[in-house]
Amino acid sequence: MPAVSAARCLDHNHLVAPKNLISAESISKAFGHRPLLDKVSLGVAEGDRIGVVGRNGAGKSTLIKILAGLEPADAGRVATGADVRIGYLGQRDPFGESDTVESAVTGGAPHHQWATDANVRTVMTALLGGFNDRILSRSISGMSGGERRRVDLARLLVSDLDVLLLDEPTNHLDVDVIAWLAQYLKSRTRLSIIVVTHDRWFLDEVCDAMWEVVDGSVEEYEGGYSAFVLAKAERQRQSRVEESRRNNLIRKELAWLRRGAPARTTKPKFRIDAANELIAAEPPPRDSAQLLAFANARLGKTVFEVQDVQMSVAGRVLIDHLTWSVAPGGRIGILGVNGAGKTSLVRLLLGELAPTGGKLVTGTTVKVGYLSQHLEELDPTWRTLEAVERIANRVELGSGKELTASQLCERLGFGPDAQWTPVGDLSGGERRRLQLTRLLMSAPNVLVLDEPTNDFDTETLAALEDLLDSFGGTLLVISHDRFFLERVCDNFHALLGDAALRELTGGIDQYLELHRALPPSTARTAAGDHRAADSANQASTGAHASPGAANLAESSTPMSAAQQRLNAKEMSKLERQIAKLDAQATALHAQLAEHATDFERVSALNDQLRAVQTDLTAAEEAWLALAE
Repeated sequence: MPAVSAARCLDHNHLVAPKNLISAESISKAFGHRPLLDKVSLGVAEGDRIGVVGRNGAGKSTLIKILAGLEPADAGRVATGADVRIGYLGQRDPFGESDTVESAVTGGAPHHQWATDANVRTVMTALLGGFNDRILSRSISGMSGGERRRVDLARLLVSDLDVLLLDEPTNHLDVDVIAWLAQYLKSRTRLSIIVVTHDRWFLDEVCDAMWEVVDGSVEEYEGGYSAFVLAKAERQRQSRVEESRRNNLIRKELAWLRRGAPARTTKPKFRIDAANELIAAEPPPRDSAQLLAFANARLGKTVFEVQDVQMSVAGRVLIDHLTWSVAPGGRIGILGVNGAGKTSLVRLLLGELAPTGGKLVTGTTVKVGYLSQHLEELDPTWRTLEAVERIANRVELGSGKELTASQLCERLGFGPDAQWTPVGDLSGGERRRLQLTRLLMSAPNVLVLDEPTNDFDTETLAALEDLLDSFGGTLLVISHDRFFLERVCDNFHALLGDAALRELTGGIDQYLELHRALPPSTARTAAGDHRAADSANQASTGAHASPGAANLAESSTPMSAAQQRLNAKEMSKLERQIAKLDAQATALHAQLAEHATDFERVSALNDQLRAVQTDLTAAEEAWLALAE
């Protein structure tokens, strides 16, 4: 993989006129008797940013595989422009068992050829935790699925591509890394991107067009996810071909979007007047006062009282002298770097892990429903509806509302026919939906959701959010899905790897600010100890969690306390210098983009950028030498 100079990147991203890159003409694809795509025609032009949504099994992944040339269409044709370079991130990576991180990411290019490329260093640092010898020499064969996926994403981002096709790129990524990835992709202005994801915040942040794969066709929408929601609601209102329940769901989600942060509604290109007219009579998603009254009636005054609690896992202190009260009706989102102890914290609240100090008081009326990251084993011969009815036939939602088992199944995507499907025939995503349905059917008054959005399509997520709007109890959510967190939670707390739990009055934006301000050593410590903490959790639950990027790094060699203090002081100084130089490089890249047609200015800016990159490389190498 040859290194790409700033000047070449500039030419590729800004000076070439937009052109058509991929054309699909009347493509069809079926598996068995079920058609996924029926005479679909689409085009991908230079700089397009397209999000692909649709129900699970609708054909989203199949569509982008066909566009990538990895799967043939049954009929029709796909034409790719001459010299168009396409990259594809799929569910399986292309690496061999003998590959190392360096050979996988750089394609075996000589070290000197890529080591001075600022883009390569940026990507490796963000996704892999750095680019020192310990990280680069790690064998792919010994990595988890999440680690291999990060390496595969890094491979694509450092390549010189025209089109990038991404199938669920945010899986295994933290909130802060997802935010970095969105900004990185936005900076690659000439790169065409097609992304299949259920992460609606990511879709809104990155995409300016949407494709919905539905009933064998692909419906095209202008704008990001927010614009898609409005346009879909408007189409349904005008045509009146969709049932009223789905129409109401979409209007409800749109109302929340329009009442949310201003930044969410400024990017999509839709008519504000039409949006306001559509949601004029739409009430807020939740009646907070009514839900709180119902929660108090079900839970009393106490849910969880954490009193000066300490907790250690695998010899590492995750929580130190924590005093915290989880109130009836609280809707709390928990964020944090991988390895900081999010799952361990909720397992402490549930009594699955014992504190090493302090006291936990649980309310006498607390009935917990816990959706973990791992699927429970069910009898494969049970029908889907039978598996739910074995929990209960009816569930009370509050305020006199209740649902039958069949109605709840339908709300979460199991239609009348699907309710008679044997459990053994369900996909992984469908089994997770079934697990959630059974959990809600048990009528808990405290609901704990650990990564609940995994494997769910956007329609199922909207239905789940609608159900949670009427949940009259306490809700605790761990998730990397920013849209879901902001939609269902009212308060946020964060674990940043320093054994403290912080309340985030400024929401997820405050979390990202705090995370960016973390010294690299703190983030490395949290993520580096993640594997040990996971091993302890796995021993007690059989669970396996996805490690963070910095798991690719290893611990440093022991040294004297005096030397450690001296090194820490010097490393802190270098970290400040690196951050300053990074900021200068980012500013220079922005100026290069702004003055793309002024060749004299571009030449001068390139000279400045090379000087900054030289200083940055020297500072990073000095930091790495101290770290080793």
